[in-house]
Order: sequence, then structure tokens, then C-alpha cells
Amino acid sequence: MNGPGDRGFPGDRGFKDAVYEQLARLGKALDSPKRLELLDLLAQGERSVETLARLAGLGVTNTSAHLQALARARLVAARKQGTRVLYRLADDRVARFLAELRRLAHARLADLDQAVGGYLEAPGDPEPVTRAELAARMARREVVVLDVRPAEEYAAAHIPAARSVPLERLEAELDRLGLPRDREIVAYCRGPYCVYAPRAVRLLRERGFLARRLEDGLPEWRLAGLPVTATPAA
Repeated sequence: MNGPGDRGFPGDRGFKDAVYEQLARLGKALDSPKRLELLDLLAQGERSVETLARLAGLGVTNTSAHLQALARARLVAARKQGTRVLYRLADDRVARFLAELRRLAHARLADLDQAVGGYLEAPGDPEPVTRAELAARMARREVVVLDVRPAEEYAAAHIPAARSVPLERLEAELDRLGLPRDREIVAYCRGPYCVYAPRAVRLLRERGFLARRLEDGLPEWRLAGLPVTATPAA
């Protein structure tokens, strides 16, 4: 038998339809894998359409269309700088939403765990360092931290005291860096699906260094309330 809360009243249907139509706007905006990737890239900092297109492997026109769909759902914001349009996440709530979406997907989709583990993890890889462990060891000056993302992402925001060594330069500059052999080196990059840090750690370990990677990346570090800093533009 229906209870009092189950009885309809005039206007209820229209109200519910309107509410769920608005909620569905988010689902519609996120129904493309490339839009999720674009949001993940924007979690690193503000980017131009052209840069996002290059990083996501898309044409500029297609990238712009995806970004406009995300903007209509109020997930990203844009500003003009001369002839360029720069995009950023609307606010930290979008970054938190992405993190929760990943957690839910890993809890529900076994295929995701298999895809991530099969690509990012290799036999012999050490356990990642947690954020809490890294923060504590940084305070005791027990580790050297490497940011292996592109230099412009490091400039936008990075873990304090981290050294910027983009992955593509790491091998060539290894001798110049003067990294210690008696302290652990922790590499980090964009997030849990970023390939830069695992590759950096394997290279360092092949060269005889003690190295591990951070469990996720800079956005998750910042969302956890841990300190970040930026490098002012010259």
C-alpha cells in the first residue's frame, strides 16, 4: 500500500522532470571519453584549446566542441588571452567529482582495474608511496621529489621542494642532476593514470637509484589539503 509520501500532487511530475533534466546535463556532458580526458588535463592547470588538442590527440575544432559542451554543463570556464581561448576547471568541486568518479569506477568495473594494472604496473615495480607517507618523509628531509610532468604544468603548481625534470629529459640529464644514492627518490606526475612517473621510476631503478612513485598525482595531493606552490612567470 502506498504511504503518504507516495501520493502524487499536481505539479510533482513537472518538478521531478525538471530536476532530473538538470542532473542529466552532467551525464550528457561526460558521455565522451575524450571529455573526461580533457577534464583530467585541465586538473593540472589552465590550458589553451591548441595545447589541449595536442595532448588529447584531437583536432582543434573537435577539441573546441568538446570544451563548449563541458562549459554548457558549467564544468569548465574560459577566458580570452589575445586571440587564444584558455580553459580551466570551473572550481575544485569538479576535480573532486572526477576523483570520486574514478573511485566508483574502480569499485564497480573490474575491466578498469585490469586495464590500469596491465599497463601501468610491471613485475618488480615497488609499492607506490602514499600522500601521507611522502608528506611525513619530506618533513624529515628523507626523500628527493621529482616532478616529471611537462615544465609548464610544474610552473602552474607543484609540490614544494620538488625538482622539475620532465620525463623526456630525465635520462639525458641524469648525470647533471646529481641525485643521491643514499636517499629514496619519489617521482610524481598528473594522476593515477599518468604513465610518466612509473616510467621515471623504472629508469631510475635501472640506474641503481632507490625510487618509487607517488600513489596518484598533483591534483589529488592538492585536494587532500597538502601544500602546493607555483613558479611565477618570468
